Amino acid sequence: MEITNVTEYEAIAKEKLPKMVYDYYASGAEDEWTLQENRNAFARILFRPRILIDVSKIDMTTTILGFKISMPIMVAPTAMQKMAHPEGEYATARAASAAGTIMTLSSWTTSSVEEVVSTGPGIRFFQLQVYKNRKVVEQLVRRAERAGFKAIVLTADAPRLGRRESDIKNRFTLPPNLALKNFEGLDLGKMGEVSIYQIANDSGLASYVDGQIDRTLSWKDVQWLQTITKMPILVKGVLTGEDARIAIQAGAAGIIVSNHGGRQLDYVPATISALEEVVKATQGRVPVFLDGGVRRGTDVFNSRHLHLELPGYLPVLFSLAAEGEAGVRKVLQMLRDEFELTMALSGCRSLSEITRNHIVTEWDTPRHLPKL
Repeated sequence: MEITNVTEYEAIAKEKLPKMVYDYYASGAEDEWTLQENRNAFARILFRPRILIDVSKIDMTTTILGFKISMPIMVAPTAMQKMAHPEGEYATARAASAAGTIMTLSSWTTSSVEEVVSTGPGIRFFQLQVYKNRKVVEQLVRRAERAGFKAIVLTADAPRLGRRESDIKNRFTLPPNLALKNFEGLDLGKMGEVSIYQIANDSGLASYVDGQIDRTLSWKDVQWLQTITKMPILVKGVLTGEDARIAIQAGAAGIIVSNHGGRQLDYVPATISALEEVVKATQGRVPVFLDGGVRRGTDVFNSRHLHLELPGYLPVLFSLAAEGEAGVRKVLQMLRDEFELTMALSGCRSLSEITRNHIVTEWDTPRHLPKL
């Protein structure tokens, strides 16, 4: 079967992957309302295309934190990729580099920062989970910086793991042949034996997070991170204008609007629904990224009218499971092609020409629409 869009990879991945692994990648928290809303919200945005514009040449390039990339689409951080494919993060890193865009590497990878860098050149950010042992955090940040990573993406919405009922049912834990490679030698690379509490109420990952991740993480730690690295800090997990303003005051170099793929607190807004509030609060002082729900080039366009697009993670993982590096390359190319087509059909020749006037949302009323 010829794959014609990124969502078609999910059915292939479901057939290939063990149920525990597929459910971990595909599921959300509790009722999974936010997981579904991340997609549904995009379907409530309509286009206002402009016609009779010369679109023979389209420029999708953009610059992020001083780094030029080929398109406003990046690879979001996703954990434990070797559960999906033996090459895991290696394959994703090569695919992102070939596409001329940025890969964000998870802390919880099955390949270390050094191993990922060994795959070849590329612009890479590092997603950071803050552990109770701050010496471990310092060591990890400095390793990433030495390896050539260009920014820290601080996960700020997970002091505890959301209640992911599929993982509880499956007693999810990292397969015994894999480890969290960034923590090997620190007694933090394995999730360990399942306790009686886990058997009754939890997953191995939830227990791991409960034992290792620092619940005291606060805004002062954004400032602390700036004392141990020269890399810019992006705060991931912002959903409100209030937190966007505080992030800037704390020295964040960028903000990622994210609800953790609907995997943390259920019944929070879709990221595309929260994006405009956050962008307005930043007043252009820092770049704003969006993470969650992106499956089409039209989704990229819908969020690009406000700022850069950071794609949701499921297309990458499912395509990785289905076809390895080739699958990830194809997903990035399909999103690029769809985005370019959407720009052309909307009458936009560059990213700067995409404006709020090109879309209508469910919150708009006739008086809010621009005069023609």
